[in-house]
Amino acid sequence: MAEVKLKAVLRTDFGKGAARRTRRDNKVPAVVYGHGADPKHVALDGHALMMALKTPNVLISLDVEGKKELVIPKAVQREALRGFLVHVDFLAVKRGEKVTVEVPIHTEGELAPGGNLLEHILGALPVEAEATHIPEGVTVSIEGLEAGHTVRAGDIPLPRGTSLAVEDDAAVLQVVAAQTEAPTEEEAAAEEEAAEAAAEEGAAAEEAAETPAAEG
Repeated sequence: MAEVKLKAVLRTDFGKGAARRTRRDNKVPAVVYGHGADPKHVALDGHALMMALKTPNVLISLDVEGKKELVIPKAVQREALRGFLVHVDFLAVKRGEKVTVEVPIHTEGELAPGGNLLEHILGALPVEAEATHIPEGVTVSIEGLEAGHTVRAGDIPLPRGTSLAVEDDAAVLQVVAAQTEAPTEEEAAAEEEAAEAAAEEGAAAEEAAETPAAEG
């Protein structure tokens, strides 16, 4: 994974008001922590950071007023409606250091015919990898899988140097049977009318059977 170089400035003002002022300047407030050091409160260019975060678990070479360190994003807060960045937590890492992250799960292939559905039980796969070699994702083949099949964490091939950070038998994906669509209100009313008519016809036939025929 290539490093993305970003610059940051130290923040000395804190609180909601200070954060709003930072965002008005098109910057994103963030904090850098890890390795037992005191957290650093910084601000980064909003557009540059947004582009960097398009890559999951991106490795960033962060220049904080001339002092450089490697970091990865650990928590990203976004505005609920418009999705713009509100705050980012960065974890300081070192080359050769193992970190635990969640990587995206991609699928390839087609399920067996029948209109079945693929359910993602885990939205991402927890793995442990070297900080400078975090995989961008893992790929799972679902070719020909039928209803009832479960893909477990141990079934997923991992890149070299990456290991699971979850139990092997943890369910990741599951194929569920297609469900019959519920009838519309018109269809339900028609079925009810048909049932009532059938019941009336049955009652009339029963009554006719019980009535003795007139003597000639």
